[in-house]
Amino acid sequence: MALYRKYRPATFAEVVGQEHVTEPLSTALSAGRINHAYLFSGPRGCGKTSSARILARSLNCEQGPTPTPCGVCDSCIGLGPNGGGTFDVVELDAASHGGVDDTRDLRDRASFAPAQSRYRIFIVDEAHMVTNAGFNALLKIVEEPPEHVIFVFATTEPEKVLPTIRSRTHHYPFRLLAPKTMRGLVERILASEDVEVDDAVFPLVIRAGGGSPRDTLSVLDQLLAGADGNRVHYQRALALLGATDVALIDDAIDALAADDAAALFGAIESVVDAGHDPRRFATDLLERFRDLIVLQAVPDAASRGVVDAPGDVLERMRDQAARVGPATLARYAEVVHAGLGEMRGTTAPRLLLEVTCARLLLPSASDTESALLQRVERIETRLDISIPADEAAPGRAPQTSAKQYVRKNQATPPVERVKPAEPVKAAEPVKPAEPVKPAEPVKAAEPVKAAEPVKPAEPVKRVESPPPEPAPPLSRPAPDPAPPPTPEPEAAPVAAAIPGEPDAAAVRSMWSTVREKVRGRNRVIDVMLAEAIVRAVEDGTLVLAHQSAPLAKRLSEQHNADVIREALKDALGVNWRVRCEIGAGEPVSEVKSAPRTREPDRGPDPVDAQRAEEDSMIAEAVHDESAPRRDPEEAALELLQSELGARRIDG
Repeated sequence: MALYRKYRPATFAEVVGQEHVTEPLSTALSAGRINHAYLFSGPRGCGKTSSARILARSLNCEQGPTPTPCGVCDSCIGLGPNGGGTFDVVELDAASHGGVDDTRDLRDRASFAPAQSRYRIFIVDEAHMVTNAGFNALLKIVEEPPEHVIFVFATTEPEKVLPTIRSRTHHYPFRLLAPKTMRGLVERILASEDVEVDDAVFPLVIRAGGGSPRDTLSVLDQLLAGADGNRVHYQRALALLGATDVALIDDAIDALAADDAAALFGAIESVVDAGHDPRRFATDLLERFRDLIVLQAVPDAASRGVVDAPGDVLERMRDQAARVGPATLARYAEVVHAGLGEMRGTTAPRLLLEVTCARLLLPSASDTESALLQRVERIETRLDISIPADEAAPGRAPQTSAKQYVRKNQATPPVERVKPAEPVKAAEPVKPAEPVKPAEPVKAAEPVKAAEPVKPAEPVKRVESPPPEPAPPLSRPAPDPAPPPTPEPEAAPVAAAIPGEPDAAAVRSMWSTVREKVRGRNRVIDVMLAEAIVRAVEDGTLVLAHQSAPLAKRLSEQHNADVIREALKDALGVNWRVRCEIGAGEPVSEVKSAPRTREPDRGPDPVDAQRAEEDSMIAEAVHDESAPRRDPEEAALELLQSELGARRIDG
């Protein structure tokens, strides 16, 4: 005899996993509150028909109605698990007898009184198969049945039952059994059969049964029939049930965690060589992803019965869950689920399985939420790996490494920064050691005649004996003509800099980028910055130095300083004020022009007229397209220097 028939429950107390149905029915039977129609719904093999027979047995027991039938009276024996039935309890399979003629015959038989029992009970199995005409024929008797008639409808699809019939019944939904509950039932049956089973066989049997007690016992019956020496081995169960070997699933997960394409496709080759169905492998792989996701979210999922696996497999799954992030697992599950849909009905399941695995290895390129989360998760993982322990210490400024990188690459500074004294030859390469002489700013501040050319031999003499430590030019105002070279001049600006922000050296290395940002906003200001150099960064203020007092004053004006400030914000991400000083070290605020007295009859202010004329000459030098091919900055500076005359400064 099959196990599901041999171990069919005889009372409500023996029904496993359906306490939400059996307890209310037992209470109603004890209180004598009997309804004339019941509707049992739920998945196949979960105990609907068995519970209907138990209800009929409890109602017609000689000591009933009672939730605990005596088991010795004729009704209890006939309605028992192996009984032949009774004349007053009629079972009708609506799958083959659901027409209107069958229901009319049932209606006619219901009008007769019971022969030897208390009630005449009609059990209609697969009630959703009854046609609408058949339900309409039953409607009147179900609505107003005789006192001795009770209907019990059992169906897997209660929504297909005629609503007028369903509204006149007491509806009890049955459910599938949880893996933990199912395992207890299987272990009790195996103990009764005196058969030993490997621990890894239980998850295979429970998974194959799908939560249905009848299907699970059918699978177990098949394994017991082929058991060798009253013991069911894992390999025998694996071959009979067609499930994927756990080792192959582990190989695939490990390959995905290591991003090893060769190992992953090797696991697929092993699946095919072992004769496993690619669709079944994809299904088992998806179930493993589900278990890993649950283990990450619920660490004690195994003790709660949410994840069912042997001890050694459970340890491997915990290790895999620690190596693969939750967002990556969620995307893997979505990709495999989509691949399973594509495999349905295909003639090349292995090819689609390999394509699905290739998608798992590819970077997430879709715009789904799981794909975006996987990208963020991978970036965070790489950052955690790449940042050293000392870099991640609390209180360390995040820009410190960037500042060190800038200082490291300061050996090749831009030309505009290192040779401010020769505007005409600004594009000529200069050796990196030129800007280290602290006495150079004093020489740059000496005025010369307008017609005198710049002497090229002076910079070469300065390079011959550079000091051992590099220092930017014009780093400190020097009143003496030749101060001794010491490293102290740079200490004051560095001490005033805000921790975590770029210092003067970093700004000098990025000065060409800042000039490009300024040029995009105002080309006139860019031309005026041709001879400007970065002196220091003090208390959120960028201090520039310019050898021309009028241009230094112009650069310090608010509207020009705002343009430079926005360029610094775009290039370096800082929000600094800007101040320009004269190359000799005097701030612009100390350079005072002669007092001007404007009288109404003397016309416009000559200083304003001179400024307008300078602006027009600069704009004409920048935008003149008819001029020969030469650098526009050089042309503009030549016009400025010729206009300023004696104010031209030699560097």
